[in-house]
Amino acid sequence: MTEHVDVVIVGAGISGISAAWHLQDRCPSKSFLILERRENLGGTWDLFKYPGIRSDSDMYTLGFRFKPWTSEQSIVDGPAILQYLKDAARENGIDKHMRFGHQVLAANWSDADNRWELTVHAGGEEIQITCSFLLACSGYYNYDEGYRPEFPGAADFGGANVHPQHWPEDLDYAGKKIVVIGSGATAVTLIPALIDSGSGHVTMLQRTPTYIAPQPDKDKFAARVNQLLPPKAAYPIARWKAIGRSTLYYQLARRFPNFFRKQLRTLAESRLPEGYDFDKHFSPSYKPWDQRVCAAPNGDLFRAIRKGKADVVTDTIERFDETGIQLTSGEHLDADVIVTATGLNVQFFGGAEVLRNGAPVDMSGLLAYKGMMLTGLPNVVFTFGYTNASWTLKADLTSEYVCRLLNYMDANGYDTVMPQDPGDTIERRPFVDLASGYLRRSLHELPKSGSTAPWQVHQNYFLDLRAIRQDRIDNDALHFTKRLVPVQV
Repeated sequence: MTEHVDVVIVGAGISGISAAWHLQDRCPSKSFLILERRENLGGTWDLFKYPGIRSDSDMYTLGFRFKPWTSEQSIVDGPAILQYLKDAARENGIDKHMRFGHQVLAANWSDADNRWELTVHAGGEEIQITCSFLLACSGYYNYDEGYRPEFPGAADFGGANVHPQHWPEDLDYAGKKIVVIGSGATAVTLIPALIDSGSGHVTMLQRTPTYIAPQPDKDKFAARVNQLLPPKAAYPIARWKAIGRSTLYYQLARRFPNFFRKQLRTLAESRLPEGYDFDKHFSPSYKPWDQRVCAAPNGDLFRAIRKGKADVVTDTIERFDETGIQLTSGEHLDADVIVTATGLNVQFFGGAEVLRNGAPVDMSGLLAYKGMMLTGLPNVVFTFGYTNASWTLKADLTSEYVCRLLNYMDANGYDTVMPQDPGDTIERRPFVDLASGYLRRSLHELPKSGSTAPWQVHQNYFLDLRAIRQDRIDNDALHFTKRLVPVQV
């Protein structure tokens, strides 16, 4: 028999745990399941195993509002984040609602039955689960395969060629020469960690520079507040301070890009060798936050360069050969290991096929409502975190909104809700305004943002506080319906 619950949450990472906690807290009468395709919770933090894996976001904002982070260590590694998520799920009984090894293959909305029909692969077979409301908390990238450009001669290379998304646990790189292709957050994280764990010389090979900001890995303010106040009182103070700080820096970078560039340069040059060619290797042509600014805890990447354990080469690849990489400039990089930190493949709804009444839905033709609902699809909310701040901040706001929405529908006897396409009254824009390569490659597949509220996708927590937490649920953009139940005679 087909199992039915009020709400299905797809994904047991940060977004899924946040959604489950809010449902338990604000909609206690709702039954729900969390379907997770992997065999463990944690999402990103269970998947990635490369050395040094960490988040650029501080734990006061990457952590949940309902579970205080009490350490002064604000930037932590992946295993610590994963343990935090496990503790949050266990302490709140959320893990009891999780079903692992359950991959949602397809999600079909049935107008006739007013419900979502999910086709799920579990235990070697396909099963059916239905729900009244669907929460897509599966992140934004393909868990099966990272982005791998086609490099000429790649098959000729005699050493190990690995992608960080699929890091071999038995990879031996002790004392070896390593070339890391890429200059994004993964490369900036990976290079100091490889050096600290015994590699030989590491070279970061980039086509163009990236903005990199030295950032303390400990928060002295939070440490002091934790000394003076109990955790439940200290945590909101440390959290709001971190939110304000990140928002201020982002706004500063966007409004005064030249000033922000100058500050980054000053911080970097104080840690780099004297006379280092900063303009060539660390001064991008684009403005700060046109692409994401990477964090270097305590300036670790710059210190590695200063000590001669790492260097940066800005060039393009002509081809791989047996002993390394031949560059367009004529230079050759010898390598025992090549790491292609070349990014992710973006994937919406965890790769599940989305249908309405059995007909496939083209996501690229839909418009996003408040960055979390889609025109043409009833009773579904997706979580897509901030690109310039902690993912959890948006995940928590999204979860709050879902609970407000469900309670409003129950109070007014509504069964379905769906954003109504405003037509030509607004301009369609890309869903995300970053120019990063992994997003540019996939923007044509993503839903659209609009030029005016409530169709704009904000990258500002304070704007979203009002738009998501405080604005009225009922407005002209949302269409609610009541199912007519035949009267028994």
